[in-house]
Amino acid sequence: MGQTMFLECNAGISGDMTVAALLDLGADWEGLKAVMDSIKVEGFSIEKERVLKSGVDCMGFTVKLDAAHENHDHDMEYLHGNAGSDHHHDHHHDHEHDHEHDHDHEHHHDHEHRSLHEINAIIDGSSLTEHAKELAKKIFRILAEAEAKAHATTPEEVHFHEVGAVDSIADIVACAYCLDNLNIDRVYVSTLVEGCGTVRTQHGILPIPVPAVSNILEAYQIPVQLTDTMGEFVTPTGAAIVAAITTDYGRPKNMVINSLGMGAGKRNYERPSILRAMLIEEQRAYFEEHREADEIIKLETNIDDCTGEALGFLMEMLMTNGAIDVHYLPCFMKKNRPAFELHVLCDEKTAGLMESLIFRHTTTIGIRRQQMSRTILARKKVDFESDYGTITAKQVTVDGKVRYYPEYESIAEVCRRTGAAFEEVYNSVYNLSER
Repeated sequence: MGQTMFLECNAGISGDMTVAALLDLGADWEGLKAVMDSIKVEGFSIEKERVLKSGVDCMGFTVKLDAAHENHDHDMEYLHGNAGSDHHHDHHHDHEHDHEHDHDHEHHHDHEHRSLHEINAIIDGSSLTEHAKELAKKIFRILAEAEAKAHATTPEEVHFHEVGAVDSIADIVACAYCLDNLNIDRVYVSTLVEGCGTVRTQHGILPIPVPAVSNILEAYQIPVQLTDTMGEFVTPTGAAIVAAITTDYGRPKNMVINSLGMGAGKRNYERPSILRAMLIEEQRAYFEEHREADEIIKLETNIDDCTGEALGFLMEMLMTNGAIDVHYLPCFMKKNRPAFELHVLCDEKTAGLMESLIFRHTTTIGIRRQQMSRTILARKKVDFESDYGTITAKQVTVDGKVRYYPEYESIAEVCRRTGAAFEEVYNSVYNLSER
């Protein structure tokens, strides 16, 4: 059973801030160094250190580049096209540098511009687990789609500049490793906070948020708060990480914090660049009973001119992006056309995203929306040690009696591994329920 994380993005998010916060949560540093050594990219080393940001003790993570790859990210006047700015530098202490894991210098600038295919090959050639490789490639795919839209091309034809440089490859691979190492499978993300002004890029000085960030915010309907504070708080890499890993937007209602990580950014703005990450356990309020009222949104639309493949893909996208339930009902429309009626159950905060996905992936031109009340049983996940190994189930209480409903994927994994019959494994847990 995986862990739940809450990312509090009151000062935005970037790749290095995310890795730093995950390391502060306890991700294995030695394991990360080994993964970095396995990457077929030269010209960098990694460092971690304790950093004071506005007097707050944080973790810092740095991808140290050689002279052939160094960028101007730490030069605030260059970055924002300003001169004469007065920036206060943060104090560092307890340095832990990885000098012995320096990569050989690489002097060819054309290596900084890589295609998505080349980056995927670099990821596949690393020692990351398969799950971490898929996550890293997913993050880069999101970046490629955003850059492609910005430059009127395709993701396969994009040649990455800032986001494909050596330090960003390292940031994304490190992020994927740390998330996998901490076994995080559910992620709450608060509303992103973004600054204003301009930032210097490979394509000139652009307004904040830059096109790649704006495209990701649009495509994934990520909530963002725009402020009057000068600075780029949300980087393309940071936005892509949020789009790739978020399962819930907003704050958990009730939680216990098991571990706290503070990730420091490199840039010095009026608002301290700190990303707070928490490993949490969600808790029910002490006065709540086993049943509770809940408000949900039901979306409906009739579709008579989409292929089965398109409808199947839409269902996958809806469930992946937070739908509570999705189903189709056969129906007949005007002129006696066979059709399907799509039903989507979701909560209020994801209803807009659900509608956007339906419009994007089908031919419908109208969606009916209905707010509904429902009564649900309180549930929690529990693990059982059985003759087949560990099995995960949902535990609910009905009329004072406890019931256990085994999770499908947990049962299926046991069956694949042992060859046991599905019903046999399922009943080994279900039969523990009180009658």
